[in-house]
Amino acid sequence: MEAQHSALCVEEAEEVVKELRAAFAKAGITLPSLGLDPVSLAREAPCPLVDLGRIPVRTAQRLAAVVR
Repeated sequence: MEAQHSALCVEEAEEVVKELRAAFAKAGITLPSLGLDPVSLAREAPCPLVDLGRIPVRTAQRLAAVVR
């Protein structure tokens, strides 16, 4: 049962990453490091974290403007 839950968590997280990537692209923002955090995937029962990654200052400024 726990393995099935973990698989669903990973699938959901992968889908969210795709949605975020598409939404950011629509706003003209690229986050090259956007993905799942590998450390959170390494757990016995993974429930992954989404890693937005490291970005240049200009990209962070654009992201903040879009969020505002």
